[in-house]
Amino acid sequence: MSALARLLLLSLVLLVAGCASWGGDDWREPEVHLVKVETVKARLHQQEFVLHLRVDNPNDSRLFIRNLGYSLRLNQLTLVEDETSVWRSVGGHARRTFKITARTNLWQHLKPLTKLLKSRQPLRYQLQAELNTGLIIWRSLHLSRSGEIMPGDFNPE
Repeated sequence: MSALARLLLLSLVLLVAGCASWGGDDWREPEVHLVKVETVKARLHQQEFVLHLRVDNPNDSRLFIRNLGYSLRLNQLTLVEDETSVWRSVGGHARRTFKITARTNLWQHLKPLTKLLKSRQPLRYQLQAELNTGLIIWRSLHLSRSGEIMPGDFNPE
């Protein structure tokens, strides 16, 4: 075996050993929060929003985020469902807020949305997201937030 082949084999063994140490038991799942939603455009057939997401990384190592898939439902009505490439990083024991553009067409849901907003019943919302992290060793982080809002909160008196 040549010296170059030995060097490559040794490098590969060290790389695999290093990757195994990255996935240690002391790894804790980062927290993801939806901080703010901004309306950018509200046209008839397309609405554009900017979602402000904050990621808190409780780990010692830097967290690399590759992409994000998400969906937002109001009762059983899917308002937004999209996937976007993010490519951001959050330092160890740090927090970072980043922005994602979300586009939807609420026109197709106009009748059911109007009916829901006129009702006096609480509306159930659900935000589900999946973040794909890492460069070589990757993990999928799942996020699910739900709650209720009152439709009367959006109607002027």
